[in-house]
Amino acid sequence: MNHGANRAFMELSHFGTVTAGSVMVPCPWFSEIAEAAAADPGLDCGVHLTLNSEMTHYRWGPITRPGASSGLVDGDGYLWPDVASVRRHAHPEAVEAEWRAQVDRALAAGIDVTHLDAHMGSALAPEWCDRYVSVGVDYGVPVLLTSRLRDYGPGDHLAGADEAPYLDAVAAARAAGMPVFTEVLETDFSRPREQPPDYERMLGGLDTGLVYCAFHPNAPGGAEIEVIEPGTCHVRLDEYELFRTVRWKQWLDSQPYSLTGMRELRDARRAPTI
Repeated sequence: MNHGANRAFMELSHFGTVTAGSVMVPCPWFSEIAEAAAADPGLDCGVHLTLNSEMTHYRWGPITRPGASSGLVDGDGYLWPDVASVRRHAHPEAVEAEWRAQVDRALAAGIDVTHLDAHMGSALAPEWCDRYVSVGVDYGVPVLLTSRLRDYGPGDHLAGADEAPYLDAVAAARAAGMPVFTEVLETDFSRPREQPPDYERMLGGLDTGLVYCAFHPNAPGGAEIEVIEPGTCHVRLDEYELFRTVRWKQWLDSQPYSLTGMRELRDARRAPTI
């Protein structure tokens, strides 16, 4: 999303406490992370399919540059700030075209796209979750899904949505040989500044299944994230400071589970069966 997020991803990937990330192609700092990923094949990068622009002043629009009739943009020409507005206005054909354009731009920039996932969970909406899986199939990469919608942490933006189309999409993903995750955990953006982060509690009880951690570490600098997201920037900054410590790395290494990246899961799916 921004320079500080790019810095954090690159540093923590090399340090070993982050194993994969996903790029937001419409965002202003995309070219920086694309250049880095093209030059460093060790970075595990997917595409964070983006239909929303939720910040107050730091905004972005779709890269397909569609007209208002597409339903992708608000009155100012930016992507909608919330998932409900996207679902209410966007046409599924325009949504799929935008996703494909985002993936194509990432590939053209030299990124070895390892997977697709969903900004704010919007790709999982019943109006087009089948297309989400189809795009992954066409590009030969897994899409991030859980067996049940309620186990997808960022999916709380879809509370009350009809789950039947989602379950059909999960079945299609399984039939295509994609991994389906047990749960997706997310950064707790509700944590007050005075309350210290407790990631050991969040991750300490994991012992079975395939769990995706949708975390949001952000390096400080130039008051960038502090201006973009003043109310919750401390959560992103605290994550970064924790994840870069030797103590945290040692704690992860001591757990009964192992860390993996999305490239490993993608390549396992692509491997020929004998």
